[in-house]
Amino acid sequence: MRFAVLGSGSGGNSALVECGGIRLLIDAGLSAKQLNLRLAQLDIDPSSLAGILLTHEHGDHVKGLKIFLKQHPLPVFATALTAKVVRQSGVDEVTWKTFDSSQTFTIGNVEVRSFTIQHDAVDPVGFVIGHASRRLGFVSDAGHVTRSMTDCLRDLHGLYVEANYDDGLLEADKKRPWPIKQRISSRHGHLSNDQVTGLIREIAHAELCRVVLGHLSADCNNPDLILALLRNCLTELGHPHVGLHCACQHEVTPWFEM
Repeated sequence: MRFAVLGSGSGGNSALVECGGIRLLIDAGLSAKQLNLRLAQLDIDPSSLAGILLTHEHGDHVKGLKIFLKQHPLPVFATALTAKVVRQSGVDEVTWKTFDSSQTFTIGNVEVRSFTIQHDAVDPVGFVIGHASRRLGFVSDAGHVTRSMTDCLRDLHGLYVEANYDDGLLEADKKRPWPIKQRISSRHGHLSNDQVTGLIREIAHAELCRVVLGHLSADCNNPDLILALLRNCLTELGHPHVGLHCACQHEVTPWFEM
């Protein structure tokens, strides 16, 4: 099992998971041109994808979907409410595969478990993807860490999770008006460095081998800050072996093997 992040940030988000010979795109928030280019950088033919999983309907997660699907007709897996909103935005002629949040389903020989997260979208979800021996957790935009979310993310071998902002940098930011800051830090906004560190403290274990951070704010976060926090946390817990990486907006990560 392996995964890579095609790009992550306010300008667009997309990732790729390969498990048991099945390849899945998670979100399509980059332009179709960039999706094709970045898949090519990983030597992936888009026609080899088994489908696209959607976390939620916001533009930075679906804006490349319509054109990409015209080029590469693929099934799209989403909750019924998310599918409805995306259809209303003009993404039509799609083979929708809908599921209920908190439902587990299979794509080929890969098990996908969805779980509800808190964000200001119609029906946002996270995923745990894998099989009996390898499991990847995937959490994009989320306002806070719930107990049910934490329980779903136990016993993972890899995790992708947003680390959007540092509390001090967000408070000091001069570009964003106060209502925007409130939205970001609300229970339906985004995860802070401290919240992500708290999550890792709850779920880290001996077989967790990789944590990739995404959706870092260019103004209100810094990779060095979150990496230092998590490295100190993992060392304290006795798990210094866990690999850490920050995904960025403008380039593809390497493949992360699990």
